[in-house]
Amino acid sequence: QLQASGGGLVQPGGSLRLSCTASGLAFNSYAIGWFRQAPGKEREGVSYIKISDNTSAYANSVKGRFTISSDSAKNTVYLQMNSLKPEDTAVYYCATKAGYGKPYDSWGQGTLVTVSS
Repeated sequence: QLQASGGGLVQPGGSLRLSCTASGLAFNSYAIGWFRQAPGKEREGVSYIKISDNTSAYANSVKGRFTISSDSAKNTVYLQMNSLKPEDTAVYYCATKAGYGKPYDSWGQGTLVTVSS
């Protein structure tokens, strides 16, 4: 139900925009979040957006560089990533959660972002 795309190879300081397209009822979820997992590291939350009012939040490591947004007409959530750093290299996943306090329980397949010169 979730399709993540937009990853690729970018130089440090560059930008990428990831897309998470939700089919079916996934876009009616409480929130859609972006997560990432770097090689040898645990998965971490990057950002999320509440579908009802577009309230968003960011991990401290990406605050001021990444922007999450939602286009309900396209059932798509975007993650605009600017000023990319090598430490942003990871597989990025999007996921949905059904309500406040509930876990993210529907996951997309992931898209690889590599930041390297």
